Amino acid sequence: MRLVDTSAWIEWLLGSSVGGVIATRLPDRDLWLVPTIVQLELSKWLTREAGEDKADQVIAFTETCVVADLDTDIALSASALCTRHKLATADAIVYATALAHGADLLTCDRHFEKLPGVHYVPKSAGG
Repeated sequence: MRLVDTSAWIEWLLGSSVGGVIATRLPDRDLWLVPTIVQLELSKWLTREAGEDKADQVIAFTETCVVADLDTDIALSASALCTRHKLATADAIVYATALAHGADLLTCDRHFEKLPGVHYVPKSAGG
């Protein structure tokens, strides 16, 4: 199972050179974990950058993957991760969700780089 962080989604959707690297690492839909917080972040970004129709299309795609709701266990784990790794709330929720589901995390966000189970693709990776 692989959780694709919002930063990686955005690069992929933009079709950037980094997005090309991300594309080679995307899982099959039945192994693609999408936290509801990532759906929120994608919807917000896409509505602003590409319009509501594109946002609706991408969110519909996410619903064909494995969607992970924020529950109490993940929330409490995220709280501890905020403190331990100095993560912002949304980032801690993403990482806690990956841990709870035994998934690795694919991201372009540097603050995840040295955490266990993270596949970090730097924004300079595409050239």
